[in-house]
Amino acid sequence: KEARIQLQAEEFDFIVVAGDLDKIEEVNANCILMANLQHASTSGTKLDKAPVYDTDGSNEV
Repeated sequence: KEARIQLQAEEFDFIVVAGDLDKIEEVNANCILMANLQHASTSGTKLDKAPVYDTDGSNEV
């Protein structure tokens, strides 16, 4: 009987750890997604730095 209680406790611990791993993986995936989105949103601005001129094209604004 005592061995069965110990086994149930170990099973419970395993289930808790498995649930935590799922949450950790989800958080990691969200962090990677946010980093990729931030990189994509800022990398476009670095490439779009072409000079802008006034209407007659004589002065850069």
